[in-house]
Amino acid sequence: MGEGPRRLRGPRGPPSPGGGHGVGKAAGTGARELTTGGSGGPEDEGRSRDGAVKMVRRSRRRRLQKFTGLCRQEEGLRVKRSCPSCGPEPGGEEKKGRGNPISVQLFPPELVEHIISFLPVRDVVALGQTCHYFHEVCDAEGVWRRICRRLSPRLREQGSGVRPWKRAAILNYTKGLYFQAFGGRRRCLSKSVAPLLAHGYRRFLPTKDHVFILDYTGTLFFLKNALVSSTLGQIQWKRACRYVVLCRGAKDFASDPRCDTVYRKYLYVLATREQPAVVGTTGSRACDCVEVYLQSSGQRVFKMTFHHSMSFKQIVLVGQENQRALLLLTEEGKIYSLVVNETQLDQPRSYTVQLALRKVSRCLPHLRVTRMASNQSSTLYITAFDPLDQQMPLALSLPAKILFCALGYNHLGLVDEFGRIFMQGNNRYGQLGTGDKMDRGEPTQVHYLQRPISLWCGLNHSLVLSQGSDFSKELLGCGCGAGGRLPGWPKGSASFVKLHVKVPLCACSLCSTRECLYMLSSHDIEHHPTYRDLPASRVVGTPEPGLGAGAPQDPGGAARACEEYLSQIHSCPTLQDRMEKMKEIVGWMPLMAAQKDFFWEALDMLQRAAGGVGPGPSTPES
Repeated sequence: MGEGPRRLRGPRGPPSPGGGHGVGKAAGTGARELTTGGSGGPEDEGRSRDGAVKMVRRSRRRRLQKFTGLCRQEEGLRVKRSCPSCGPEPGGEEKKGRGNPISVQLFPPELVEHIISFLPVRDVVALGQTCHYFHEVCDAEGVWRRICRRLSPRLREQGSGVRPWKRAAILNYTKGLYFQAFGGRRRCLSKSVAPLLAHGYRRFLPTKDHVFILDYTGTLFFLKNALVSSTLGQIQWKRACRYVVLCRGAKDFASDPRCDTVYRKYLYVLATREQPAVVGTTGSRACDCVEVYLQSSGQRVFKMTFHHSMSFKQIVLVGQENQRALLLLTEEGKIYSLVVNETQLDQPRSYTVQLALRKVSRCLPHLRVTRMASNQSSTLYITAFDPLDQQMPLALSLPAKILFCALGYNHLGLVDEFGRIFMQGNNRYGQLGTGDKMDRGEPTQVHYLQRPISLWCGLNHSLVLSQGSDFSKELLGCGCGAGGRLPGWPKGSASFVKLHVKVPLCACSLCSTRECLYMLSSHDIEHHPTYRDLPASRVVGTPEPGLGAGAPQDPGGAARACEEYLSQIHSCPTLQDRMEKMKEIVGWMPLMAAQKDFFWEALDMLQRAAGGVGPGPSTPES
């Protein structure tokens, strides 16, 4: 039989309320098919939607090609991802249907710099390390000028230096003041408030109640501790959470040199001020002066002005409150001093103080001082090193030029041009880091520490900020650990050990008080300690910096030292004491930072595993 024309039927649906067999639904489906003009149902609907989207994209692409003029309309627009100076893109000839690639160099340099300036500073540095082209673009001053204005909109001038805008941008990107309290429940690193007007951080000083920070433009900021409301609605005391501008035009500042901040009642600021013209002269003159502020309120209580012909660069204090001596270092390397009575500064009166040349500059006029450090009763001078000057006195027998120093209550630390650390003074608590508790009358080298970033000496402990081979920072400490001043080492240590503190990546200086540990973060691309390599002829029994656990040149001395270590471990009564002693010995040995971390972590694991072991007899193997 022949087959007649078949009638299209829709899918049978559930019975309708009227008793039918879903004819209405099938009719509705057929209506949709006639409307879309297809025979596939939802598939044809999706296909038509994709076609519409492609038409919109094609229209947008044509408008973009028309306005930019980068390529012809029949070619696709594709930007070349690889560097133009590194050759063609691999497999570029085999890729068809994508159009000709467009080089990044075809874009205007101003447009590329403008786009890159919106990246974070970390990403700009990473992009500049990909190839030669992006290195030149990311290193341009135009990029860093835009980044600097984005980070510090109120910065009027770019500063000084070979690369002023890059230096200013990095200074403002890395600035920060971090602190960690020794007591309380939260013993983690916190960050203080960042003043928007500050152009980097150059120096800081904690006082009894607050913190003072000096930036690179001479503005001194007053960071206050205050009661603030937390996210949970609780009122809590927070450190350095508010700030005000104390003064401008500051060069340096100082307070009571004792380690205890309770004695720091006044703040002495060395600044430059414009003085009005006197009779017979034209115009004003810039004169240096010393202004005294109350640290509790920031109120100025005293001011002394010097002659315009004298220019100073540093101020330190020494002596008691009633006989406070101010030492001022001139640009020529001379030291002047004057005496004030702090107990009478709050009295509203004016009097004349006499500025006298210090004895060290009066008796040795050829001696040029570059830096000063002081405590309550002593002063340390760093002089210009001249090997041809046979008359230069050397109060401390040191083999090389000293770059920076730290002066504590009764001990001091020195760092020379080769990155070696020398300690001298009282060693009752092991604050010299020599591995014992014997006092040193002469500078003694700490052989297992090299090339520190910063050194700080306190009441009876010392801190060193160092940098590893992977540019990570770590904090080492020795001496008394009471009060939590050596985090992770409550019993203290006679050798420098790694403290349990998370150090910021760009930390450059540190300071410790009775209640808190402070670290200043700031990176200056033009001012960083450049150490020299120690000549091989001057290495005696110590490994070269960076050699780690290489073979020492004095095997006999190393063997005797190991025997002494074993005897010290054997004298410890308990296993826990032997573990602590072994940690100190690891810190004293000339090992790399990664090796020391490995041994310390392994000893911590063993110590935790044997936490329940009590005193026991010593074994011959120990």
